[in-house]
Order: sequence, then C-alpha cells, then structure tokens
Amino acid sequence: MTPPDTAPRGSLADLQARFGRRYRWLLLLAVMVGTMASIMSSTIVNVAIPDLSGHFALGQERAQWVTSSFMVAMTVSMLTTPWLLLRYGYRRVYGGCMLLLLVGGVAGGLANDFNLVLAARLAEGLAAGIVQPIPAIIILRAFEPHEQGRASAVFGTGVVLAPAIGPSIGGVLVDLWGWRSIFYMVVPFCLAALWLARRYVPVTGPGGLAADRDGAGLDWWGLALVTVATVALLAGLVALRSGLSQQSALLLAAAAVATLGFVLLQRHLLRGASGGGRQPLLDGRVFARQRYRMGSVVAFIYGAALFGSTYLVPVYLQMGLKLSAAYVGTLLLPAGLVLAATIALVGRLADRQPPHRLVAAGLFMLALSFAAMVTVGYQTPMGWLLAWVVLGRIGLGFILPSLNLGAMRGLPGALIPQGASAINFLRMLGGAAGVALCGVALEWRFAVHGPTLTAFNEVFVGLAALCALALIAALRMREADSSTTAAKE
Repeated sequence: MTPPDTAPRGSLADLQARFGRRYRWLLLLAVMVGTMASIMSSTIVNVAIPDLSGHFALGQERAQWVTSSFMVAMTVSMLTTPWLLLRYGYRRVYGGCMLLLLVGGVAGGLANDFNLVLAARLAEGLAAGIVQPIPAIIILRAFEPHEQGRASAVFGTGVVLAPAIGPSIGGVLVDLWGWRSIFYMVVPFCLAALWLARRYVPVTGPGGLAADRDGAGLDWWGLALVTVATVALLAGLVALRSGLSQQSALLLAAAAVATLGFVLLQRHLLRGASGGGRQPLLDGRVFARQRYRMGSVVAFIYGAALFGSTYLVPVYLQMGLKLSAAYVGTLLLPAGLVLAATIALVGRLADRQPPHRLVAAGLFMLALSFAAMVTVGYQTPMGWLLAWVVLGRIGLGFILPSLNLGAMRGLPGALIPQGASAINFLRMLGGAAGVALCGVALEWRFAVHGPTLTAFNEVFVGLAALCALALIAALRMREADSSTTAAKE
C-alpha cells in the first residue's frame, strides 16, 4: 500500500526524491533541448529566404513576413506562459509546445502555398514564445544564487550551439535540397524534447504546487490588445517602406492606442487581483525595481539590434557580397562556436562579477562590431569580415547569460514567472521591431544608393547606435535595492 505522504508521481517532489541533487541539472537539460529547437526555428530560416523568395516569386516585403510572422506569434505568446504554467503545469505546457513546434516544422516543409508556410511559421512562433521564459524561471528558482551563473552558462552554451551549427548545415541543405529541408531540422530536437519532458519535467506548476485547473481565467482582453498593438506596430513599420503615408500613420496610431489600453487594463486587473479577480497578463509590480526597469530597456533595444542583425547579416552576405548560402553558413560557424565558448566563460563570471558590467561590456563590443562592418568591401579579405562577426558574437556571449540574472535577481519568488515572461516579451518585441526596421531602412537606402554595400553600411551604423543607447541603460542597472534572494523552487 502506498504511504499517504508519498508525493504524486511526476510531481516536483517525486522527481527530486527519485533523482536527488542532480535532478535540477536534468530538468535544465530537458528544457534546453526544446529551447534549442525553438531558437533554431526562429533564426535558421533566414538562410533560406532567398531560395524561398525565388520559389514563391515573393518580393522583399512578403518574404520578410516569413520572419516577422514568427516573431509576432512568439512575442505575444510569451505573456501567456505564467498563466499556462499555473493552470496546466510544466509538463503539459512544455510537451504541448514541443508537439506544436514539431507539427509546424513538418507542415512548413510540406507546404505548397506560401500562406501555408506562414501558418506553419505562426504555429512555430506560438510554441517558441511560450517555451522561451521557462528556462529563466527554472534557473532562478531551482538553483542556488551561487549556481545561477554556472547554470546560465551551461544552458546558454547548449542553446547557442544549435543555431551556431544550424546555419552551416542549413546553408548546405538549402543548396542541396532547397528551402523545405530547413523546416525539417527541428524534428529530431522536438522528438528528443518530448521524451525528456516525459522523464524529467514535473507535472506541477511554479513553486512545486499542483496545477490549478479551476484558477483564474486567461486575460483574453489583454491578450487581444497586445496582439493588436504588436501587429499594428509591425505592419506600420513595414508600411514605412514607401515613406510616411496615411496607412502607416493610422497603423502606428492604432498601435499606440492599443498599447495604452493594454497598460490601463493591466493596472485595473492588478488592483482587482488581490480581491480574487482575474489575474493581469503582465504584472506591473515587476517594474518597481530600477534594476528590472533598466534591464527591460536593455532587453528591448538589445533584441532590436540582435534580431535585426540576424535578419540583415545573411541578406548582406548573399545580396551585398554575392556569397552562396552554403558559404555564408560556413563563414558564420566559427563565430557561433566562439559565442558558445564565451557564454561558458562569462556565465561563471556572472556568479562573481556584477552582471550589469558584463552586459555593458557586451553591448560595447556588439556596437563596435556593427560599426566595423562599414570597413568591409568586395576586396576585403574574408578574415576581416569574420573578425568583426566574431567580435559581435563575443559581445553577445557577455550579454546572454548576464542580462536575465542582472535584471531579475531580487524579485520575489512569486513574481519570477511574470518577470521572466515580461523581459522575454520586451526582448522579442524589440526583435520583431528590429527585423521590420532593418527591412524598412534597407529599402529606403536601396532607393537612394541601389542594392550596394553603402546601403547596408548605413543600416549597420544604425544598429551600432542602438547598442550605444542600450549601453547607457545597462550602466544604470546597478541600484541600491537590497539584494533579496528570490524564493527557491
């Protein structure tokens, strides 16, 4: 007969008892594999955009929505993660996302219509967005403060290896079998993640509590408003390609109105939540600390620069420098490996050094790498181009394991899921805007200079300026708040 105090099978307490002290690392491995799949699906498609555009006879504007549709879905769905975890628990949420990502990858590869490709990208984006905040929640709640930097390093190293190697493999696959092969790359990762989820991811929610299927409902009005705001913002930015027009002005105004409505609704729901009302989609209490506010500013600008450059660099190398997709992937591989090595080193430093200093150093190197791209020409040895790309990846390696730790340390345990969700949302919103702005800026500069290196160089300078702005915010992440340790999982 089962003792009455035995923890339910699959709960956090059951898995901790079964696997002991190593369990937290096994859990981190499980969510790392799924996050690798989601990040790979978000970035690797950029290598296939020229081939995809040729297959469906797309213009630059429609081709950009292959990336932008994913970014919109991923950005909006991030805000639902805390509610989903409380409602259904880690295992159902994580496993469901991996299944959706798997279906999206297979459907995208089989699609014979561009609208079906976009639908597959939307499905992948929804899954990727919900998954993205989960690792940060686990690191901050399952690991001791002196282990969090090392856990971030292990997680970050594993996560960046997939997109580091992915473009190289993806470039070869595109040259051999076309753009469809890119979608299928997530399949083995999703299958592995589903198996790991069954074994190591608890059925319980944050804090080890049982999932509350009868809890507060989802803030559908807030989700609708933030979706309208995000779509209107990106559509308005895309409409700016032909200059400021009535259409672009109306879309950007709609984005502003929807954003204001969302903020007011969240404040209203937060006041009523203490009385048992519906929970807000975004808990504004996380912004009470200066460290978190400044970290959020850094996350938004950093996301714009990072994802904007992720879109821009492959297009620059193929359209500007006339390099093949396979060569581009091979060229980017060493930079990706350097990024993984940097994260492994900096993650350990984050346990001993103030995270805001590491973030600031990374932003400085990232800005310098963008600015240095203007020195590259058709006769420039590829070694110099590789050096600037590697410098930027070293900068990313300083930022990635440090930003979340620097911004969220000191948040109460109950607010960690909200904090992770919000900062990831702002980073991805910045990323979606960055992709759109890079496309707009490139179109404007093409109109002036034609498809020349000069047009690309001016956009790179803009990205360098963005990083410089984020550097100012990073230096203000240090605050006098008491460093209250977040509650443990």
